[in-house]
Amino acid sequence: MEEKIKHRIQTYSESKNSFFYRLIKKIILNARENFFYHFIHFTEYNDNQSLLDIGTTPSLDSEQNVILEKTKNNKNITCFSDQDCSILGKKYSNIKDFIIGDGTNTDLKDMSFDIVHSNATLEHVGSYNNQIAFVKEAWRVSKNHVFIQTPNRFYPIDFHTNLPLIHWLPKKIHRKILKFIGLNFYSTEENLNLLSESNLIDICKKLDIKKFKIIKHKLFFMTSNLILVITKSS
Repeated sequence: MEEKIKHRIQTYSESKNSFFYRLIKKIILNARENFFYHFIHFTEYNDNQSLLDIGTTPSLDSEQNVILEKTKNNKNITCFSDQDCSILGKKYSNIKDFIIGDGTNTDLKDMSFDIVHSNATLEHVGSYNNQIAFVKEAWRVSKNHVFIQTPNRFYPIDFHTNLPLIHWLPKKIHRKILKFIGLNFYSTEENLNLLSESNLIDICKKLDIKKFKIIKHKLFFMTSNLILVITKSS
């Protein structure tokens, strides 16, 4: 786990310093502003509700934790990550708790948070079965809503590798190419497993989740990101 986190931090740092990243940083921020608009609209969020953020990043960069930037008046925020995110307490004094754990098996009580939020984490939890377990766990610990954002596998560019089109190939071939060109971190299912709209629908069917919606965020007229919103039946 420590080795995985080390590679994740190193890869993010290299990506952040790239020309391509600097070029699209404003696009990323605008997209995440848009995600938050959908979050407010579809979860009926207010600052009195308890919120669990699964997959929090221990980064003080503004584009990494937009949800925390936008919820500074809420004193019922819990950050859940496989990394130590306590550094965020320096910037977000309202955060109630930091938990280190596994998003596929949180050990949290049923319906312990009004809303469960997760941004760009589902594609990093490993196998498809792990992704199903992740959604199931988010659904289990939420009282009212689940809000999960993940990149669309069928957008022409994969913003993890900054490469076009090769992620449309069968996954085994895609991973072999990534390994061949030296992108070892993203060449394993454990670290990157992109999803499509049909995958999200299938996951909800497998979990017998009836009340869900998939929002398509578009970039240059094509769906770049998918947002799964689950509403718990009252």
